Amino acid sequence: MDTRRIAQLAQLMSRHELTEICIEDADLKLTLKRGRAAEAGAAPLLAASLAAAAGSQVPAVSAAGASVASTPAPAATCIVSPIVGTLYTAPAPDAPPFVSPGEKVGPESVVCIVEAMKVMNEIKAELSGVIRRVLVEDGTPVEYGQPLFEIETL
Repeated sequence: MDTRRIAQLAQLMSRHELTEICIEDADLKLTLKRGRAAEAGAAPLLAASLAAAAGSQVPAVSAAGASVASTPAPAATCIVSPIVGTLYTAPAPDAPPFVSPGEKVGPESVVCIVEAMKVMNEIKAELSGVIRRVLVEDGTPVEYGQPLFEIETL
């Protein structure tokens, strides 16, 4: 992926006020985060992500320029919205959520519902893993490709 494409993604995030975007294909996994915490370490994280995708080892560097010792983290990815709509984390307002952080899911596990044009679309995990974080609040609008859940793959 070239730097122009990354810059376009950063502009897209800014324009739509997104705080995080995950893109994954066969050769590359790219996660961009925006905000105060992300601003301090964005360049090192981006460099490390690109290096990992390319298969090379590059030491992580903090904002101050010092080398940071890193331990290998389990593989994590994002479950993204396949459509534009309103996200619901539970099947009904008084029901428990489909999934919670720390819960194991499989490829057919329903993780949420996205309502689009009065149709309730069940969103499945599509992979096995453990839900690490819920990235979107219940009842909020979501965009196509917007990260919804961070999942640690098994």
